[in-house]
Amino acid sequence: MRSFTYERARTPAEAAASAMRKPDAKFIAGGTNLLDLMKLEIETPAHLIDVNGLALDKIEPTQEGGLRIGALVRNTDLAADTRVRRDYGVLSRALLAGASGQLRNMATTAGNLLQRTRCPYFYDTNQSCNKRKPGSGCAAIGGFSRQHAVVGASEACIATHPSDMAVAMRALDATVETVRPDGPTRTIPIAEFYRLPGDTPHIETTLMPGELITAVTLPKPVGGKQIYRKVRDRASYAFALVSVAAIVQRDGTGRVALGGVAHKPWRVEAAEAQMPNGAKAVAERLFADARPTRQNAFKLALAERTLGAVLAEAKG
Repeated sequence: MRSFTYERARTPAEAAASAMRKPDAKFIAGGTNLLDLMKLEIETPAHLIDVNGLALDKIEPTQEGGLRIGALVRNTDLAADTRVRRDYGVLSRALLAGASGQLRNMATTAGNLLQRTRCPYFYDTNQSCNKRKPGSGCAAIGGFSRQHAVVGASEACIATHPSDMAVAMRALDATVETVRPDGPTRTIPIAEFYRLPGDTPHIETTLMPGELITAVTLPKPVGGKQIYRKVRDRASYAFALVSVAAIVQRDGTGRVALGGVAHKPWRVEAAEAQMPNGAKAVAERLFADARPTRQNAFKLALAERTLGAVLAEAKG
């Protein structure tokens, strides 16, 4: 790990302003992803801004009937919150599927949204990776691609997004609240928060340099049967090959978002109109533009079957 300087921010605006003054700075809270990347010298910040003291660790009701989740709320506390378990069950289930108890005790809401891909080529600094070093190429293309994206990828990157929580947030139509380095705040629908790789896979979100996440807001509960199902190579401590976050109403309509298949949580609203017609009809729309490799083409069938199991559970 390379040497770095350190400061504790006193306010969100101060943290964002400091990050703008020092372009090589990173925010740190739980550090469950950042510290690993620093040890491997994939992330090499010259300055760390500790945001743990910013009092962003509350879960509060909104005037619209939803919930406002502070950026520093730990995953354990969020999953266990009575209101989340009752009204946003898909989120609680996704968090519990996402990591060990030890990691959930440290990981934060904002950090979970911003965690970086677990692509093995990204983690191996001897391999080319456009996400780690722009313009160097993508060793995953033509390499071992079993875990990689089948839709939404590009000629520059076929990595997947690792967060389970983000998939549930996408199904719930969450909104990300931020403060910019120049002072103003803004809200970003999670549908617009993540970027597809295109030619710039190292730019993963629509955040500005130095912009700090302060909260995530959930809209008024929509009810329905809420299910999160994660398919992985082993029963625990593994990232999704395919995951499905579904909210299914009594008439068969609803919402569905997938993880493990794309560079961001994958939701196609037009596909949801097909939910009463079954998993095959939904999957055809979800993966209309899929470009799988020979090694990960099985994900298309796996996603359809997983969605079918979720829809059957919702009806049963």
